[in-house]
Amino acid sequence: MRETLFQIQDLTKHFISGKNTVRALDGVSFDINKGETLSLVGESGCGKTTCARTLLGVYEPTEGSVLWNGQDTKSLTRAQRTDFRRRNQMIFQDPYASLDPRMTVAEIMEEGRRRHFSETAAERRKLVKQLLETVGLTAEFAARFPHELSGGQRQRVGIARALALEPEFLACDEPIAALDVSIQAQILNLLMRLQRERGLTYLMISHDLTMVRLVSDRVAVLYLGSIVELSDTEELYSNPMHPYTKALFSAIPKVEPDSNWLNARVQLTGEVPDPAHVPAGCKFAPRCPYATEKCRQKVPPLTDRGKGHLAACWQK
Repeated sequence: MRETLFQIQDLTKHFISGKNTVRALDGVSFDINKGETLSLVGESGCGKTTCARTLLGVYEPTEGSVLWNGQDTKSLTRAQRTDFRRRNQMIFQDPYASLDPRMTVAEIMEEGRRRHFSETAAERRKLVKQLLETVGLTAEFAARFPHELSGGQRQRVGIARALALEPEFLACDEPIAALDVSIQAQILNLLMRLQRERGLTYLMISHDLTMVRLVSDRVAVLYLGSIVELSDTEELYSNPMHPYTKALFSAIPKVEPDSNWLNARVQLTGEVPDPAHVPAGCKFAPRCPYATEKCRQKVPPLTDRGKGHLAACWQK
């Protein structure tokens, strides 16, 4: 049994927008085990990135707690918080916006090392060269600026920058979404190889449900700031229980679609509700073809349906 790295308990993040309160993350609870890949999936705006950033302390949680190696991150001392930030890094969705255009690749990669490690300039230059080679780039890239790189090369630099701090955990926010299809497999294979070699733990955020199935140990499905289903990957894909999960999976393209697949597709109606005006009861009820009056009045709890398969739905 794997050791738990993060325990997220009723994590909530609200943003104030004028007179409205936007409930971006609404009482999320789950664990992340050391060495595993847990993926967060769901439509744009459902809270995936907010969850990762709140988990890492980029956003201060409105309510709830994040336990890291059993310790509440709110109670970390200044030194412990510095260590927490070094050991838990993020790979951002936009590989260009996340890199300072005024800095060379070497300067970008060395910036964190200067803050967290005591070493000479020569030692840092040697490490930069090694890390560039690790992510499939040559040493000559150290002198280049971000605008001189392709999208795939910039993403590799972003990965190398995170690795420079010798982390144990990476939150990967759509790490291949902004890349050409021909480059996506290379970056994905690189991440998987690094996980095997370095024993890394991943929180993977993605819209690509086919990719998620290939790389994940477990998958959590988010809808409007709440987890509606959570399970081991193969159990979830072979036996989705929540209507929203079924709708997501039915939209996965098939190489050779047939009439059965087309007829079985779940067609959702309506739009995702405004997170500043969340409906009563189940948040998915306004779009759910199986919703009853109970669904519109009471929030279904996230319950175990067997085999550790959790689902938040009144329908059995």
